[in-house]
Amino acid sequence: MFLEALGSALIGLLLGWTAFHRLAHRLPSRRLVQSTGVAGALLGAFVTHSALGSGSLVPALLGAVVVSVASLSLLVRPAGRLRRRSAPA
Repeated sequence: MFLEALGSALIGLLLGWTAFHRLAHRLPSRRLVQSTGVAGALLGAFVTHSALGSGSLVPALLGAVVVSVASLSLLVRPAGRLRRRSAPA
């Protein structure tokens, strides 16, 4: 279980770093992105470990990746300005 937690935290850091460097103009501060990546990965590993039980390191890390990416995707801002059109009268 220690390896699951350590591995998922490292995966979260790596995904947060990658997301920030590729989408820096569309994400908030680096600290928020890194902490969201780690928290999402730890949550994903916990949920996967709870569902599958112990002895499944690879599925737990895959669950960490999925939840971390989903959490990071919630931080991404729209690329352009939102344009509002007035409704025709």
